[in-house]
Parts: sequence; structure tokens; C-alpha cells
Amino acid sequence: MLEQKMISMLYTKFVANVLFPLHELLKKHDTVRVKKQLEQSQWQSPQIINENANKRLTKFLEKAAKEVPYYQDVFNKLSIEASAIRSKADLSVLPFLDKAVIREHFDQLKSKSAGPTQPFTTGGSSGTPLTFLLSKERVSHDVAEKWRATRWWGVDIGDKEIVAWGSPIELGAQDKVRVTRDKLFRSTLIPAFDMDESKLLGFIDQIKRIKPKMLFGYPSVYALIAKTAQKHGISLDNLGIKVVFVTSERLYPYQQEQIEQVFNAPVANGYGGRDAGFIAHACPHGKMHISAEDIIVEIVDSQGNVLPDGESGEIVVTHMATSDFPFIRYRTGDVGAIDTAPCACGRGLHILKNIEGRTTDFVVAYDGTMMHGLALIYIIREMKGIDAFKIVQESLIHTRVEIVSTDALTETMRSVIVNGFKQRLGEAVEVELQVVDSIAAEKSGKFRYVVSKVEY
Repeated sequence: MLEQKMISMLYTKFVANVLFPLHELLKKHDTVRVKKQLEQSQWQSPQIINENANKRLTKFLEKAAKEVPYYQDVFNKLSIEASAIRSKADLSVLPFLDKAVIREHFDQLKSKSAGPTQPFTTGGSSGTPLTFLLSKERVSHDVAEKWRATRWWGVDIGDKEIVAWGSPIELGAQDKVRVTRDKLFRSTLIPAFDMDESKLLGFIDQIKRIKPKMLFGYPSVYALIAKTAQKHGISLDNLGIKVVFVTSERLYPYQQEQIEQVFNAPVANGYGGRDAGFIAHACPHGKMHISAEDIIVEIVDSQGNVLPDGESGEIVVTHMATSDFPFIRYRTGDVGAIDTAPCACGRGLHILKNIEGRTTDFVVAYDGTMMHGLALIYIIREMKGIDAFKIVQESLIHTRVEIVSTDALTETMRSVIVNGFKQRLGEAVEVELQVVDSIAAEKSGKFRYVVSKVEY
């Protein structure tokens, strides 16, 4: 047993220090160098981190003003020089960036000197998916930030992990090369779409058999797996899991409690998105540290005024590793605050608190199969003419879809939506389409675009 453990540890070191760096080198990613820098800079004082970020911000904006047509126009209209913006406080002179602006000025947002980029589309949990361009620079920094955060918990690339994910972008890319890579890196993907009890029990068997060091994915998925394990009296608290790393959804206290109890492992929350990047990660002291070397976070009120640290408002992000397709003062639509107290872990990275991100619920098919709300979102998220939507599962036999449409819905569009929903929920389910002028917010002021009223 001890010998197996030693072999496993040596293999992890081989992957983290040899295989993965080679993998990133072949993909022309700068991940390894960035990670090394991040692991050093995290221990700097907040003041030094701020100073370095401010210098980088000015250079980033100067490059955008010179090479990105949209920002050339912005700076010209404002009659200011990018070099005049030397700190986070100076950013308020620039306009916000949001999904509507990106859609309208997509071509003008690409740098004239951009290297290889690929289009990327957000998951659409907000009802309004966004396509943008992703560069190797951005990918390298995002991967490095996640790598650093998992190492906070004693987990490295090459350790056994199980990933619960639901995006067809990821699930559709399982070609031979990727399958081989995942095996070498000891990463197992489980689809988080349709989950009836037999599949949930199958996932539990996989977790027991693999004995991963880390679980990664949606909090709702692991809460559901934990609930199923409790229901069947299955013990999962002795598998050696070091951390359950959750992301992409709001983590609720009841979910965290249930997951930690069943898996006997701490839950580490990660906040961010496909568009805004990996914004903040939890350390073992429970604080959400901002990736402050790469990302500047502003908190603004409903009028767009910047709020002081400690006050809650909308999270606005400037990602400085997006030179080829800049995200400058990007409105996330999420609510949070910058903590004024330092973390006991000793890292100088700024802290985000009171995060109230969007959430995506599960829905339940007529036959009792549970599936992630994204299974329905992906049917309509990229349909032209649909600006926003909200899916409400009123009962097992009735699902209502509110749609904000640029033009009238055609019969073809209606047929695609209704048939797609019926394929997933069941032919007996009534799918009601309602064209509305706008999508109403919840009483809390937040938006939820997939809501199931069916108990599961």
C-alpha cells in the first residue's frame, strides 16, 4: 500500500514537471512560466501587487489604444492618452464593456497584431450567450491561475481527479488525442447533463473505484451525488479526497455543508466565467483571492459609479491577459464586494466577498431523469433573433419558456425549441413559449434563467 502511494506521488511529479510542461509547450502556451511567477507574486504585499498591476495596466491599455480599432476610437473620442491611466482609480474614465457592445463591435475588438485566436461561446446560463475570441495568452494565464489555486489545497496536475462538466464544447471534444491526454494526466470526465438515479449511482461507483484526490465541477452536481449517496447509505468519506473544487455556479451554504459531510473533504469555491476568466479562488482559510496579477476588479453601483472597498455592487473586470481581444471594464452582472480585511494565509492577493453569482438549476424529465439546466439552454442559446430567455419548469408536464426576441419567432424556431425540449423532458411534456418584452429579475434583484419548481 505504501509502495503504491509512493509510485502515485512520483507519477504526479512526472506529469506536473515533465508531461504537462511538454504538453503546454507543444500547444505554444506560456502556462508553466506564468504559474511560476504567480506562485512567487502571491506572497508579495498588497501594495507591491497593486504597483505591479498598475504598471501592467498602463502598458495593456497603451497596446489596446494602438492596436485595437474599437479602443483607438474610444480614446480618440475621449481625447485622452492611454498612458494617463496609471491605476485602477483612473479606469473610471473609460466606458464599460458588456455583451451588447461585444456583439456590436466584435470585429473592431480584435487587435490588429493578434496572434492565433479561436471563437469561444459562454455557457448561456444568463440566457444571453456570448461569443468572443480566445488567445493563447489568455488560456495560458487562466490555466496557470487554476493550477496555482489547486496547489493551495495540496493537489497538483497528475493527481487523480474527476471532473463533472456539462458543456458540449468539452464533451464533444473527446477525440483520441484528448482521451489519451486525460488518461496520462489521470483526469476522468463525467457528463453532468442527464442524471437519473442509476447514472448517479454509477458516478458514485466511479468515485469509489478511482479514489480521486480532487473532484472538480458544478456544486449542484456534487450536492446531488452527495444526496444520492446519503439516501442509499453509501460511504464516501474514506476515499482520501483532499478537496472538492466547485465553479460555474453560485455555491450555496447547504450545498457546501452536504458535500463536505459526505466526502469528508473541504469545498473550494472558484468564481469566474468563460468570458471574464478565473477571477477568484478560495484558499484553505476560506477567503476568495482575486487573481490580482492578471485581473483588476471594480465594484460599481446601479448607476455605474465605483464603490469603495467593503460595499457590495456589480463586479466589473479588466483582464490584462486579453491583448488580442481586450476585456476592459467588463460587466459580469454578478454582485460582490472587495474585502477590506487581509487573509490569515498571508497571501497579498485582494479578496472578493459576498459573491452572488447567477445560478443554473437542475430540471427533471417526465420519467424522473435529472439533468443540468444547461441541457435545455444549449438548444436555444445560439439561435439568431433571440436576445434573452428564461426557462421555468412549472411541473413535470409543463415547462414555460419566456423569450425576448428581436423579430417574431418563426414556426421553424418554435419547432426547434419545442421538439428539442420534448426530446429531453419527454414527449408528454407541454412546452409553452411566451414572447415577452423583458426578463424579470427575482425579488433579490438577481436573474435566474433556469428555474425548476419540481422537487428532486
